[in-house]
Amino acid sequence: MNLIEPIVAEAARFAELRRDLHAHPELCFEEHRTSGLVAARLAEWGIEVHRGLAKTGVVGVVHGRDGGACGRMIGLRADMDALPMTELNTFAHASRHPGRMHACGHDGHTAMLLAAARHLARARDFDGTVVLIFQPAEEGGGGAREMIADGLFERWPVEAVFALHNWPGLPAGHFAVSPGPVMASSNELRCVLTGKGGHAALPHLAVDPVPAACQLALAWQTVVARNVRPIDAAVVSVTMLRAGEATNVIPDQVELQGTVRTFRVETLDLIEQRLRELAHGVAAGFGLQADFALRRNYPPTVNHAAEAAFAAEVAREVVGAEAVHAQEPTMGAEDFAYMLQARPGAYLFIGNGDGAHRAAHGPGHDAGPCTLHNARYDFNDALIPTGASFWVRLAQRWLARPR
Repeated sequence: MNLIEPIVAEAARFAELRRDLHAHPELCFEEHRTSGLVAARLAEWGIEVHRGLAKTGVVGVVHGRDGGACGRMIGLRADMDALPMTELNTFAHASRHPGRMHACGHDGHTAMLLAAARHLARARDFDGTVVLIFQPAEEGGGGAREMIADGLFERWPVEAVFALHNWPGLPAGHFAVSPGPVMASSNELRCVLTGKGGHAALPHLAVDPVPAACQLALAWQTVVARNVRPIDAAVVSVTMLRAGEATNVIPDQVELQGTVRTFRVETLDLIEQRLRELAHGVAAGFGLQADFALRRNYPPTVNHAAEAAFAAEVAREVVGAEAVHAQEPTMGAEDFAYMLQARPGAYLFIGNGDGAHRAAHGPGHDAGPCTLHNARYDFNDALIPTGASFWVRLAQRWLARPR
């Protein structure tokens, strides 16, 4: 690996910082301790600090040897928030707050970008400006959207913006990046069917929404199979059904909720239309009223071709061509999509390995699966020098390229 020696030398320092973040997770728009720590470290290293974008966001501005006079800028983004879930690990740096956990590795993403910031501020061996974006509220809060709304790219008009996310199952320290869609859109499905409640022993006197809800849930599953082009990946999942309070009472209402994921907005438009038509059609057939809504959350995360190719080239310089792979798109969602709608850029994966790294934490570690959003997950600290070296090389190479 072509890692940067000063970063490797300080790897233990940033692993300790990462574990401190892991032990003190904070949810979306509540990252006060985390953002305070980030801002303090940046200021300590002589980096210009800006706070308050999207409430708890932090932006660090590192000017190169020209003081940023050339006007060129690149943006590097790390997310900071945790998930509302209880950790099952019991090692020393496990979450100290029940119901909150860094189960997606945002603690590691923050540590990698801080390690890169430390080196960039010390070396300043580039012309132009590196904009370090520490973003809150990726997990459902739309923190990227809110930072943009607060003027992120007006204040720092970067030429391109990049993000890095750890990926369990991909060999530790390997990279994956490709042009085009890499994460799906995330959308919330909700429908309330309303009939007339009554005694369960006298169903002929009621208008029962329960059988209709069962029929509707099954009918919705045909939308992808029979309406969406087979080459357009999409998911419709009904994940919640709420009805009734007693076994001898037919309820007035049934509520269905779920998720819809697509890589293309046109596919989402089609799915929404068919889900709505089925909801009202099934309801009418059973003598019910339907209240249908599809809430569009994060758009698809779509890498720009030139920026993805550039990032792949830099990754090959850092870890070797054999450790850089094509990115397999996933139906997970990511609000970095908003930044890629506003600026060219790319979203990369860095392999978190198979979980074997957790053995070093001793007997307090639960040996269960180390997958994202799992209560036994833990970020692999061995990635910190690799990810930080990639960030530094990417910034140096980008700012040195011809306009």
